[in-house]
Amino acid sequence: MAELGVKPRSRLLARLPGWAQLFVTNKKGLFGLAILAIFMILALLAPLITPYDPYRRAGKPHVQPGVEHFLGTSRQGKDNFSQLLEGSRASLTVGFIAGFSATLIGLAVGISAGYFGGKTDEVLTFFVNVSLVLPALPLIIVLASFIEEASPTVIGLVLALTGWGWSARTIRTQTLALKSREFVLAAELMGEKKWRIIVREILPNMSSFVVGGFVLATIYGILAEAALEFIGLGSPNSVTWGTMLYWAMRAQALQTGAWFEIWPPAIAIMLTGAALVMVNFAVDEITNPQLAATRRIGPIRRFLRRRNRSADFV
Repeated sequence: MAELGVKPRSRLLARLPGWAQLFVTNKKGLFGLAILAIFMILALLAPLITPYDPYRRAGKPHVQPGVEHFLGTSRQGKDNFSQLLEGSRASLTVGFIAGFSATLIGLAVGISAGYFGGKTDEVLTFFVNVSLVLPALPLIIVLASFIEEASPTVIGLVLALTGWGWSARTIRTQTLALKSREFVLAAELMGEKKWRIIVREILPNMSSFVVGGFVLATIYGILAEAALEFIGLGSPNSVTWGTMLYWAMRAQALQTGAWFEIWPPAIAIMLTGAALVMVNFAVDEITNPQLAATRRIGPIRRFLRRRNRSADFV
């Protein structure tokens, strides 16, 4: 293998699809995907690896982090590490389901409105405008007042039904620009079916818009669910990152020095959002090679180049 001049890593990369090779070689995307993978694995294995029952008392109130309790205990005596793992299941599920559902609805509505046009565009654009003016958080607050407490499922459902408007409008605009391109017109002249043109010609050219919409909708879902439960509109009996922050606030964790009760869920939310953003950056660089080249140059080199050009004109 050494005589052939091919490294083992290069041989492994050669077996992957083209987009996968670019993603693996992108440091931002690989790092963000690794963080997401860690959280998802911990969430899936939470029932097996939690040392204590996250819904029951496991020790004395506000025990400092140690060998027995890795992240200490809450004011109610519940193990913070067990609650963090259990809470990741609900929070990530709400975020990803809300993001995937909103992206799927926005993709279907946006492409249909932009490609078919006419009455279809008018009707779908009307529903897009209604979705844009329909506030998700006040709607959840109203629902929570009627049903006394909103479970993570209810919050995720409302976020999915109200969070697809911006994605649909962006995808519609991009579809209008792509439908007049030469490769789309050539496919229409060859008699290709419309659904094949959408799937094979239009959809691959807007991957960055789709992934960007999914990332933003997922981050919004995780943050909105945590914020609503933090202010007491969620179900206090459920275990999520938001309810952990809610009970930490009720117990005045920061004022009493119990930082280990509030920082773990806050850092988990921050890392998840940062990982999704890095994946989005990687997809942008893969789908836009010019953007990747510009980012590799760096801001300092770009500034020096602009200064040198200005000096040449003087």
